[in-house]
Amino acid sequence: MKLQLKIWRQRTSTDKGAFVSYTVNDVDPEMSMLECLDVLNETLIERGEEPVAFEHDCREGICGSCGFMINGVAHGPERATTVCQLTMRHFKDGQELVIEPWRARAFFPIKDLIVDRRAFDHIIEAGGYISVSTGQAPDGNAILVGKDIADQAMDAAACIGCGACVAACPNASAALFTGAKIAHLSVLPQGKPERDRRALAMVAQMNAEEFGNCTSIGECTGVCPKEIPLEVIATMNRDYLRASWTRREDQSETILPFTEWSTGSKLQSDPTSRD
Repeated sequence: MKLQLKIWRQRTSTDKGAFVSYTVNDVDPEMSMLECLDVLNETLIERGEEPVAFEHDCREGICGSCGFMINGVAHGPERATTVCQLTMRHFKDGQELVIEPWRARAFFPIKDLIVDRRAFDHIIEAGGYISVSTGQAPDGNAILVGKDIADQAMDAAACIGCGACVAACPNASAALFTGAKIAHLSVLPQGKPERDRRALAMVAQMNAEEFGNCTSIGECTGVCPKEIPLEVIATMNRDYLRASWTRREDQSETILPFTEWSTGSKLQSDPTSRD
C-alpha cells in the first residue's frame, strides 16, 4: 500500500504549527497506525529530519496513551478501536490521511501529535481514595455485589482516559471521562462512604480545568474505544445533585433567611422561605 499522510507538525507549544505532507510506501495492510508512523519516522531520521512525535506505551489498547484525529475522527474510522489497534487494511491504497492532535482548551499542545492531558490526572486526584481496610486481601464473598451492579461498575471502569471523548465533543466536555470515574465507584459498596465528597470534588475540578459543558450530544460515546455508555454522565449528575442537596441540608441550620440577614431583624426562621 501507498499512503499520503498529512500530519500536524508543531515544534513546541508556543511555536506556530502547520500540516506537512509525507508519502509512505510499502505499507503492510496488517500494520497498525502507530507502526505506520514508525516506518515514516525511520525514513525521516535517515534523511536527517525531525521524526513525528506521538504518544504510545502498551500498544494493546489498554493504557490510553495514544490518540489523535484521523480525517476528523478521534482514533480513526473504526468503532471501539484505539489508534494502536487500528490496522491499515481499513484504508485504501493511495488514500490521504489527515492526522492531527486532540483539539481542546484543556489539552494544550506539547509537540506534534502530543498534548498535555494532565487535566484528567487532576480530576482523578480530586476524587481521592475509598475507605477500605488495608492488610490481607478480603475473601471474594465478604462483600456481596449483585451481578447487575458489578457489570455496571465494570462498564464504567473500562475507561482508559485517552481523551477521545473530549476531542470529539463540540464543547470539549470531559463529562464522559469524569462520569465514568465517578460511576464505577459510586455504585459499589466500597465507594459509597466518599460518594458525595467524590462527586462534588471531581465535578468542581472538571469545571476548573476549562472543559466545556455537556449538552448530551453523544459524540463522546461514538468515538470512545471502550464504548463507555452515556448513562455514566447521568450517574455523575445524579450524584452531584444529591451531594449538593445533602450538603445544603447539613448547612441549613446556619443559613439565615433572606429577610433576616438582609435587614438584621430577628425574625422567626421559616425553612420554606430559604433559597
